[in-house]
Amino acid sequence: MIIRPVRVRFAPSPTGPLHIGGMRTALFNYLFARKHKGTFVLRIEDTDQKRLVKSAEQYIVESLKWSGINPDESVINGGKFGPYRQSERGEFYRENIDKLVKSGHAYYAFDKPEELERLRKEKEREGITFTYNNEMRNSLSNSLNFSGQEVEKRLNSGEPYVIRFMIPANERLKFNDLVRGNIEVDTSTLDDKILFKSDGMPTYHLANVVDDHLMQITHVIRGEEWLPSLPLHILLYRAFNWESPGFAHMPLTLKPDGKGKLSKRDGDRLGFPVFPLEWKNPETGEISSGYREAGYFPEAFVNILAFLGWNPGTTQEIFSMDELIEAFSLERIVKAGSRFDPEKAKWFNQQYLRRKENRELAELFVPILETKGINITIDYVTQVCDLVKERATFVSEMWDHSYFFFIPPERYDEKIIRKRWNDESESMMNRLGEILKEIEPFTSENIEEKVKKWINLNSHNMGQVLNLCRLLMVGASAGPHLFDILSLIGKRETLSRISRGIEKIGVG
Repeated sequence: MIIRPVRVRFAPSPTGPLHIGGMRTALFNYLFARKHKGTFVLRIEDTDQKRLVKSAEQYIVESLKWSGINPDESVINGGKFGPYRQSERGEFYRENIDKLVKSGHAYYAFDKPEELERLRKEKEREGITFTYNNEMRNSLSNSLNFSGQEVEKRLNSGEPYVIRFMIPANERLKFNDLVRGNIEVDTSTLDDKILFKSDGMPTYHLANVVDDHLMQITHVIRGEEWLPSLPLHILLYRAFNWESPGFAHMPLTLKPDGKGKLSKRDGDRLGFPVFPLEWKNPETGEISSGYREAGYFPEAFVNILAFLGWNPGTTQEIFSMDELIEAFSLERIVKAGSRFDPEKAKWFNQQYLRRKENRELAELFVPILETKGINITIDYVTQVCDLVKERATFVSEMWDHSYFFFIPPERYDEKIIRKRWNDESESMMNRLGEILKEIEPFTSENIEEKVKKWINLNSHNMGQVLNLCRLLMVGASAGPHLFDILSLIGKRETLSRISRGIEKIGVG
């Protein structure tokens, strides 16, 4: 039962473009917040200054905006719990790490990297994995083994240090995950994680817990890869004597074959995007494709994300954002990894394309036509979209399904010519032209009625006549209802294509 006002956060690190898995995390947090009339926070976790990538933060903001996942509080629109960029929250971390040290839950460690590396190698030779834990810490260079005076001396001299959390020894730690259920961990298997570095920056673990507490986050919904960190975070909340939020760890997004976590390389190798927007690496210039640039609608992209690790418990597959909000619950998140299906992703986009208003599609299609030197009224393009949208998956494909509405065919399918064109075809098509010339109004229904009546009265082969007519209009056996094509291109163009086609095929 949820009592406190729901507050959730999406907290990406600006170390590169947002992976589809990260976008899924953002969406699930957003849906949960909206479902419970709560608040969705975007927080930028940029404590790892060495790995920061220029323009990555802006990429995150634009990706969420394009997807319709709009934060209530963020680095852009602010809020009363700011700043929302961790690099600007140093005072909060310093204050709280000091509390942990004073309470005995954390300690200074002055171990030099080379000393720890030597210990690791020694333990490896003994067939043991070195772990900085309750068994080892009392024999290492840290404040647990130095006098207070010695610690002050080292700190004042500027000697490098880190602050580690003191994991309690030999405790059976029990907690609950809202997706995984009850979990029990032996603390003797955990190491004393670093919480604070001598450069004044906290590690993810400290900053994450402090910020979630200060921002009054009620639920932490994040990827499965953070599940091993959960015991430490639970212990940190306990050490601070703070109320812990509810935790929900979502399943991994898997490769299409289900073997391992989906990565950028899988998208490059198999030819589908793994990022919401196109990304250009500022250092290498390498470009990675994005769903937006690949022609996906943002609504379709959101629908794709929703089904990565969640199901509504019904057969419904197409959801608007409002419908997702209504249907979403943490209880419907699955535990097992969710296999990404590129073909299913295309299917989602196809469904949304079919549901688009014809005018909206036309406005998207017009720029493509203009690149081909075609300038025509939006009303005409709208009618074309109405006839061909059932055949396309992306707007970019609509040209291949509709080119004959804008230009007459240059070539005619040789297979159809060999199969259908005979000594009587030319006179039959000329006679068809004479019939079409007299039809008024030149509407699809009227054309169909008159042409079929003529075919039947003259005992012509229906398939033969209609297939040859389509060949002259389109150049192939493709396209929507033949009489819709004739009506839309108009009588003059129809008669012109009959004459032109007869001449070209005859010459051929």
